[in-house]
Amino acid sequence: MIQETFALPDGSRVPAIGFGTYNAKGGDNLQMIKTAIEAGYRYFDTASLYGTERALGQAIKESGHPREDFILASKAWTDEMGYEEVKAALERSLNRLQTEYLDLYLIHWPKASEGDTGWKKRCQDTWRAMEEMVREGKIKGIGLSNFLPHHLDTVLETATIQPAVNQLELHIGYSQEAAVAYSRSKGILVQAWSPLARGAMEDHPVIHRLAEKYGKTMAQICLRFLYQKGIMPIVKSADRGRMLENMDIFDFELEREDIQMLECMPQNTWQGEHPDFAIPKVKSNFNQ
Repeated sequence: MIQETFALPDGSRVPAIGFGTYNAKGGDNLQMIKTAIEAGYRYFDTASLYGTERALGQAIKESGHPREDFILASKAWTDEMGYEEVKAALERSLNRLQTEYLDLYLIHWPKASEGDTGWKKRCQDTWRAMEEMVREGKIKGIGLSNFLPHHLDTVLETATIQPAVNQLELHIGYSQEAAVAYSRSKGILVQAWSPLARGAMEDHPVIHRLAEKYGKTMAQICLRFLYQKGIMPIVKSADRGRMLENMDIFDFELEREDIQMLECMPQNTWQGEHPDFAIPKVKSNFNQ
């Protein structure tokens, strides 16, 4: 089990690596998550959009471990944003996850479309409702996903509870230094989705040389890079061997020169959508 942790703004701590359930709908989600639990993962990242909340809740129920052993994070999609909408969305997520509370609940995406002129008020109304749900004990912490500095400022204008995390696409070759630095300046823990760039960087000759130098796999070099930068990777795999490999990054340290070299890699491995200009036109899984 992962012993290393990162601190949240409220002083609580989370495992240094989380397990993600995005894009897992093609396989046996229940077995995959059970295997991840057996491998030692305790932080699980899901969302209404993913269609994996039910499998996650069932896996935890059947694991034999108490609910308190786990940190569960879910997210509200764009069609679940708004004061009343997000309250209803949380209840659906709690029901699917078979739990009375979430450890973290995130706004998944700041805008509903590129031309969304009402996104600022919707973000603020959503955050206000989430703060109320924290006070009601339904959520322990609240955070953001895919929020760039100008999106973050919109939330902070009216927030009374500080965002705990900001989850961004981050990996070697797409480091989003400005967004990371700004989030950190506000005391927010940065998490990385797609920390291995969906395999796009694992065959790079520079990473290959570093893997040989440190006696580690290329994936472990990529994850250790993020960890040493104070960023929490959210990994995913259906293979138990890879699950264990992704956790095995705490017995070595990248030298400063190697970190700097990786930071200066060409920024050409963007994998996702831009939260201002290339917004996914999908809907949350209300009926999953």
